[in-house]
Amino acid sequence: MSVRVALDAFGSDECPAAELEAAVIAAREGIDVALVGDAEVLATGLEALVGEGAHGLPLRIVDAKERISMDDSPARAIRSKPSASMPVCFDLVKQGEADAVVSAGNSGAMLACGLFKSGRIKGVDRPAIVSAFPTRDGQCCMLDMGANAECRPLNLVQFALMGAVYARVRQGRPRPRVGLLSNGSEPGKGTSLTRAAHALLEEAQIAELEYLGYVEGKDVFAGDVDVAVTDGFTGNVALKFVEGAMGLVSHLLRDSVDARLVRKVGAMLARPAFVALKDHLDPDSYGGAPLLGVDGVVIICHGGSSAVALANGLRQASNFHDGGLTSEVAQSLAAHGALMQAAKDTE
Repeated sequence: MSVRVALDAFGSDECPAAELEAAVIAAREGIDVALVGDAEVLATGLEALVGEGAHGLPLRIVDAKERISMDDSPARAIRSKPSASMPVCFDLVKQGEADAVVSAGNSGAMLACGLFKSGRIKGVDRPAIVSAFPTRDGQCCMLDMGANAECRPLNLVQFALMGAVYARVRQGRPRPRVGLLSNGSEPGKGTSLTRAAHALLEEAQIAELEYLGYVEGKDVFAGDVDVAVTDGFTGNVALKFVEGAMGLVSHLLRDSVDARLVRKVGAMLARPAFVALKDHLDPDSYGGAPLLGVDGVVIICHGGSSAVALANGLRQASNFHDGGLTSEVAQSLAAHGALMQAAKDTE
């Protein structure tokens, strides 16, 4: 049976065009997609996009007239707009009519829906947003990327366990290398929060992951670590800094190539390498950011996501459901009850 994914068709900046195209791409690969939004608008858009070809695809439209905008207060929006496309997606999962949710809408509202509609996995104190960064030889995932601006040692310990599960399911790492993001590798560095979390993780000697201690930003991009753990404030700042830096590098490289004819000729000869580099760094190829710790598969995509990015988000949702990401997280936390209690005792 194919995985059924509820897609918020009125979430992205380019909605619903990007969502419609993404849904068709995913449906052609066998993913069962429920497009949630204004049924009349979606039907018209789908007809214009694929015409009669839509009838043979695993696509359905679920009517939801309202939309949660980027300017809406998250908690207030899900209470005042229960029939909006985003909360309806979560209702489909709750009713057993979908297996996962994907949206490029208001990320705060996605977090609120995840907490209030899906609920947390037993034992999870706070869910975390995890994102992948390109490295020299693959990817490194980092969490939290913005769900929790302030954290306790318990949260960082749980993020380490959840991040390791994510790296195993997504990247096939049997024993992921996990580090705490800090301003230096020496044990005396960091903050009171990171020092407390470091002591707990070092003492625990967790068999299913290799704890590296403190890691720096350079270690992440060098490929020396599979999971970087931090609080949501630091993680979100790091994410936006990296996005800006990558945009600058792309701009400078393009200007440099355009500057002289000889460079243009060299760029033509090096085109295959440039294409490979673009594919490796292209944020669209990473799809979305899973919300780990909620009881279900929830993928948060960037508001500016293209159809390609959203299609990758739908693939992620399908793969994580088939890979048992939620149950793996639950089992990992349940297996480390003593560590959870030790973390609570530090408070």
